[in-house]
Amino acid sequence: MKKIILSVSLCFLLTAAAYAQGCVAIRSNGMVCTMEHPVDEATADAAAKGWQVNVAHRYFKSFRHFRGDEEQKERLELNTEVINWQNSLDLTLLRQLNSRWSVGAGLPLIANKRSSLYEHGRKERHNTHSYGIGDARVVAYRWMLDPQKFAKGNIQLGLGLKLPTGNYNYKDTFYNVGPEGGAEERPVDQSIQPGDGGVGAITEVNGFYALANSLLFYSNVYYLVNPRGLNGTRTFRETLSPMLANESIMSVPDQYMVRLGVSHTFRGKLNGVSASAGGRIEGVPVEDLIGSSKGFRRPGYVVSVEPGLNYRTGKVNVFATVPVALERNRLQSVTDKENTARTGNKVHGDAAFADLSLNLGFTLKL
Repeated sequence: MKKIILSVSLCFLLTAAAYAQGCVAIRSNGMVCTMEHPVDEATADAAAKGWQVNVAHRYFKSFRHFRGDEEQKERLELNTEVINWQNSLDLTLLRQLNSRWSVGAGLPLIANKRSSLYEHGRKERHNTHSYGIGDARVVAYRWMLDPQKFAKGNIQLGLGLKLPTGNYNYKDTFYNVGPEGGAEERPVDQSIQPGDGGVGAITEVNGFYALANSLLFYSNVYYLVNPRGLNGTRTFRETLSPMLANESIMSVPDQYMVRLGVSHTFRGKLNGVSASAGGRIEGVPVEDLIGSSKGFRRPGYVVSVEPGLNYRTGKVNVFATVPVALERNRLQSVTDKENTARTGNKVHGDAAFADLSLNLGFTLKL
């Protein structure tokens, strides 16, 4: 039974892609953990020769505005809310080198739509779009404890690079703008840009512990270090108000995620099925660990409860998770604090969040 728990539940729980919801724009980190945990010599030998393909789709609609942790319900009542529809298909190819090491490369495909009034002269509601590839990732992983000696629990470390392959200056048509109030091609909002323009360092810590014969505790910690300060993409926010001149260029923010939970593996007629229940927090920090934190960003976080289901048959593993937001908080940014100090009045930008997101995917061993 322990072998079933480790090979089914762990593969599902630690390969599911993670995404935040809405204008607090955390991007795909789709390779959280990459390999099953070997529990005997035969399993270890098989893992050393394996390729695996991961495919994960994410969808959400963000429309609820928050300033701090308070929802601005009047935005929906007045029909002034900004709505994002975001879809991404995350493709990952993994190579298991041996029982402890694995490497992977991933690339997301992006399709986003954004509806707003304020970006179009506050006169008419129009849509902007973005399509294309996102930022690629290359990551190496290692189980820190010998899988043959520590079958009940282990810790996996991951280190890698995020590469700026996604367009971070994607443009579309904006209406009722410019000196004559006409249409102009401008960069789309930061939240739907396919890339962020920075070379980042990916760090992950993933772990599990078998609590009982069919119950598993799991954890994921992910942090992306983005040293680049500004990416040079103009926001045109200074045209909305002279006070927003310090937000005229997009920032390249760090991002993070933490997941904790338990998984139960079923037997009998439901053999191959596992269900999980957990919590997660994900977001964009106010200040980066390295480099400048100036420019335009929407820092904040989402705390969610995350139920999930997984089914495995043969070499195919199918999963679904639905993070449901419990708390949403748009934090005061560095530029908000600068404007507060300059004017003497508290400045605190808002952001739109989703109620939930839908994550569906599968893994295939080759």
